[in-house]
Amino acid sequence: MMPLLYPDWREKVAFGTDGPQPTVLIENEKMKVVLAGLKPVQKIPPHPATQSVYHFLQGSDWMTVGDERHAITAGATMIVPAGAARGIEAETELVFLAVRTP
Repeated sequence: MMPLLYPDWREKVAFGTDGPQPTVLIENEKMKVVLAGLKPVQKIPPHPATQSVYHFLQGSDWMTVGDERHAITAGATMIVPAGAARGIEAETELVFLAVRTP
């Protein structure tokens, strides 16, 4: 794999009118990395997925993992185990990076 450099994530993030429009930065047999943005009041409903790491780049919002609701701010990182339901609620403009295992 060749190194990838994204000097400014702001050039890659997309905001959809109906929810996130994730930009895939890399996808292979070991991981998938996406950059996603949500506008205020948009949500990603709780859903199970593989083990994932979320790093929040912009915003002050909420992430639900299982039955727990967590306040998140820019700079926060959330590690979610495989199979755990997770969802995100944007109160402000939110941007995050998600890394998922297969």
